[in-house]
Amino acid sequence: MTPKRKQKLFVILGLVALASVAVGLTLYALRANINLFFSPVQIAAGEAPFERQIRAGGMVKEGTVSRNPDSLEVEFTVTDYVDDLRVHYSGILPDLFREGQGVVVVGQLQHDGYLMADQVLARHDENYMPPEVAQALVDAGYKPEDFQQKAEEAAKRAEANASNGDGATSSSY
Repeated sequence: MTPKRKQKLFVILGLVALASVAVGLTLYALRANINLFFSPVQIAAGEAPFERQIRAGGMVKEGTVSRNPDSLEVEFTVTDYVDDLRVHYSGILPDLFREGQGVVVVGQLQHDGYLMADQVLARHDENYMPPEVAQALVDAGYKPEDFQQKAEEAAKRAEANASNGDGATSSSY
């Protein structure tokens, strides 16, 4: 091999090595920022990692919203109508958050079996459901009409409770 060819070979190998290192470092840095979506069924099956940022979603189970009157702490259950996931959240909930509606929560799954949420995302109109939640419910064996009907029924009950002025803290949104 001529010295000129040898030099070109080393330059090409060096560039390939540098590109490999750059791609490897980029993937390593992005690994911590990836939020994978899990449904309550997947979490109950043990597919979700513990103490790592994940997204979980489903419907807010009726009668499970519990607010601490002395702080902004809220506990509620997210369900896909097969399994349930307890969620602890400290902060202001979105205005559109209420029982029977679809939500996506971002947080860390704890070894005690609950999700410590950093963020709660609610739907933005009565017919919207996050795509991941809708797909998880379909995978659980529900048709979109089923959970839309359940959401409408829950919304009517929430409105009836609010108009009755029963003072229920779980349906005051």
